[in-house]
Order: sequence, then C-alpha cells, then structure tokens
Amino acid sequence: MALENVVQKAKEASQDVNPKKYSMFLASKPVDGDRKWLDVTNKYTNDVAAKVPLATHKDIDEAIDAAVAAAPAMAAMGAYERKEVLTKVVAELKERAEEIAQILTMESGKPIKDARGEVTRTIDTFQVAAEESTRIYGEHIPLDISARNKGLQGLVKKFPIGPVSMVSPWNFPLNLVAHKVAPAIAVGCPFVLKPASRTPLSALILGDILHRIEELPQGAFSVLPVGREDADMFTVDERFKLLTFTGSGPIGWGMKARAGKKKVVMELGGNAPCIVDDLVPDLDYTIQRLINGGFYQGGQSCIHMQRLYVHERLYDEVKEAFVAAVKKLKMGDPFQEDTYLGPMISESAAKGIEDWVKEAVEKGGKLLTGGNRNGAFVEPTVIEDVPMEANARKEEIFGPVVLLYKYSDFKEAVKECNNTQYGLQSGIFTKDLNKAFYAFEHMEVGGVVLNDSPSLRVDSQPYGGLKDSGIQREGVKYAMEDMLETKVLVMRNVGIL
Repeated sequence: MALENVVQKAKEASQDVNPKKYSMFLASKPVDGDRKWLDVTNKYTNDVAAKVPLATHKDIDEAIDAAVAAAPAMAAMGAYERKEVLTKVVAELKERAEEIAQILTMESGKPIKDARGEVTRTIDTFQVAAEESTRIYGEHIPLDISARNKGLQGLVKKFPIGPVSMVSPWNFPLNLVAHKVAPAIAVGCPFVLKPASRTPLSALILGDILHRIEELPQGAFSVLPVGREDADMFTVDERFKLLTFTGSGPIGWGMKARAGKKKVVMELGGNAPCIVDDLVPDLDYTIQRLINGGFYQGGQSCIHMQRLYVHERLYDEVKEAFVAAVKKLKMGDPFQEDTYLGPMISESAAKGIEDWVKEAVEKGGKLLTGGNRNGAFVEPTVIEDVPMEANARKEEIFGPVVLLYKYSDFKEAVKECNNTQYGLQSGIFTKDLNKAFYAFEHMEVGGVVLNDSPSLRVDSQPYGGLKDSGIQREGVKYAMEDMLETKVLVMRNVGIL
C-alpha cells in the first residue's frame, strides 16, 4: 500500500471516543482525584484514547516516604512469599494477555503481533523472577589466610538495598517496566516507578495487578506518571538507594551526573552492527533474521540492527534478496494481523528519521529503497555506503533504517563495527568458530549474537552495554544483583570447644 494511502486509512479510522480514565498508584493504592490529566493518544489515529492523572511533587514525596516505610516489611518477606507474589502476577498477565496487547498497540503503535510478543516476554520475565527469588545465595569463606588470622571464618549474605527509583521508556512500555519491577520484588525492594509519558497505560495496568496482591506490603510500590517539572525527583532524591533507568544516552548520563551517592543502573542507546560472513543455515533464513533485526517494531529498539556488513563474495546476493524482502513489508493499521510496520511513536520522531535519511543521501549514501515519510509513518529504508560523518551512521537513528556496507577482511569488519561511541549488542553470521570467538573477544559490546541479528534478546540473559550504551546489566538475575547489598559476618573461634 502506498504511503499516502496508509495515512489516509489512519485518518478514516479516526473517531470521536470518550477517553477512558486510568488511576495512578500511590503507596500501593489507586488514586486520581483533583489533578492535572495527561492525554494518551492512539498512535495510529492520533485520537485521545485515554487520560491518566499526573502526579504532583507532593505525590512523589509521599510515594518515596511510603517506600522507605515499607522497606523493612519488604526485606522481611520470605523467599516463598516473594515467589508467590510474582507467580500471581504471572497468572494475571496470562489471564489478561489479549487485553494488555491491545492497549500496548494503541498506546505505542506497535503491530499487534509484536504487542502479543511483548506480553509473552513480560510473562517470561516475571516467571524467571519468581524462580530466582529463591536463589539468592550467600557463601562461607575461609578467613584463616595466615597465622595471625587463625580461627577466623566468614559468612556472606546479600540483603535488599532499599527503595528503588525506576524510569522506563516508551518503546517496550510493559516488558522494560517488568525488567525493573520483577527483580525488585524478587529481592524485596520497594520501588517508585515513572513510566514514559507517551505510553503509561501498560505500567498502570501492572500497578493494578500488584495492588490486588495482599501479600505485598502496603506502600511497597507506586506507579506515577509525572510531568517534566517534577521528574528529576526520581534522580536526585537521596531516599532512593538505587536508580535504574532505560532510555536515551544524553538523558541517562545527565541523570547519572545528578544522582548523588546512589547506585545507578542505565541501559541506554545503541548503533548495532551485524556481520554476514556466511549464510547460516541458508540465504532465506539469514534474510528473515536480518529483516527482523532491521525492521521489527519499526526499528524502535536500542538493539535495532542499524549497520549491516556483508562479505564481498556474498554482497550482491544478500543485497538483492534483502532489498526485495524490505519492499514486501506491509505498513498500515497496527491492529491488523498482517501489518509489519505501524506508525512511529510520533510525527516529530518520524520527521527526525526523514531528515537523517536525506542527510545520509546528500553526503554520499545510495538510497536502495524507502526514504519517504507521511505523518508518523516512515517507509522501511535501506541506504548503501553512508559515510561516517552522517548522523544516520554515527548516531542512533531509532527507526526503520538499515545502512548496508561491503567488506573483504573479517578483522577490519570487526574494527568497523567498533567504530562508534555505542556498544550494546552486535550480530554475526558465520560457520567459522574461530571467527565467532574472535568477534566475541574483540567486539566492544555487552552482547554478541551468533547466527542471528543483534536485535535478539532473551529476558534471562545479562543485557546492557559498554561505552555510551550504559553501565551494569539488566536480565532478571543480573538486575537483582544490583538491588542487593553484600554483607560479611566475620567470626572468630566458632565451633571450637
């Protein structure tokens, strides 16, 4: 369908609706009342589909106080109790899966198949957290390392760090919330969550699920849509012991600079490369995975495959097949089952992508397909040989754009993959185990994906980046580690009669 027809269909689907009002959750209780309201739009039709209350400075302060007060009760929960809470969340998510997927599509514009996939991943995330909640192990350590330490031994145990501040992004508004909330519950930390203003509804639904679980101590959590003027409380308030943030690099590093003494975990942007050195196992499968990496969810992912390097012996074959497959991708109504690309999160975001595509071509890149925008829709785009000085090459484009390059030497391709300030994930297709391990050892990223695109993420893996892509790791078990403090009990002459 032509781009103009896609936008016209969206306009025709627009309708007058009575926006549904949602509650925020303050100290575990649903609240609305006399507050400013935030409009949440249907990203396909641009209709106001829902309204959520905006938390005030006073609300945030009360939420932090409640989290501090709830910290002892949260820490005292048995592992079986934390597991039970998480298991109940899993059951409720399964029961409401289609309802939540529909809301995800409405508030974010992602195709319904992708939204259902996000709900499934969220279920996995909470399930893994339920299992890991009973695996917070300590250790016994010998301390009699010399004669002067005779009779000493130690016990090491991990304790919840305390109240956690959470700031989540709009592109995965349910599962990236889950990657903060589920580990916090698993270890026994109260939290205050700020969901993205563009996509707050799925986080509020999660709040609705949590506030019905009696085993969770009162005041243990808050979910607060917040105006820009009050958002910095999540960063600077010293009552929080940990700040966990997912979003853009400039915002994240600025938050870290203001975070004071608290521990900070950040998962930031990327400019993910992928090398195709072999077709694994064949051309069709390789192209399928490259398409997924480049255009899944409109490229609105930190591990979107932005750069594709193909060996010269395969280049013409892969280029032809890849471009042909891109041209077949269907854009349109994200609620339709066969839609692959919905709208971008906003028209301004789409305009930014359009500007960078034009700049890339003006600076020498060859446009192979796509490149056009209408409203919030951007055609899936492939550009060949974009130079380093173009924004589309050196920055994170966060849209349905892939840059295509030819290489001859594998080590030089790895070096070129590293030629960026980002380092989140990379992909490599190869049948050569030595090349696979060379890439693993030399790529400056937090994760290397073998025989798939860099866009692959399993919710139990350690996930995060190097350089400007962040610090520390998410992935339930690994996020839990940052929410725990290690203590040692040093003992002298214990067990000696």
